[in-house]
Amino acid sequence: MPRIQEQSGLVTQITTVVTEPGRSAEALALMQERAEFMKTQPGFVSVSLHRSHDGRHIVNYVQWESAESLASAHHSPEFRAKWPRFGEITGEAEPALYDVVHVYER
Repeated sequence: MPRIQEQSGLVTQITTVVTEPGRSAEALALMQERAEFMKTQPGFVSVSLHRSHDGRHIVNYVQWESAESLASAHHSPEFRAKWPRFGEITGEAEPALYDVVHVYER
């Protein structure tokens, strides 16, 4: 479960992906497969996948214990083996690291 709180010490990566028309289901299936691998890696905390209502955009919200553990998982041969296929079915993918600045709850 995501832990969205200020100064948690966790590393958050949010990746926005634009899929080709009609390919979001395939992209999500591949992202789910990769998430299954990632959750076995040291330092993994959570992953949440979100699809836009128009079916063209996917947001991947990932949390790790450190930037080093995130980088190590992304550079593993098992993870990289799936990357070419992902690029074939998606358009633009924009990952970035974020800090939680404020959380408002009811």
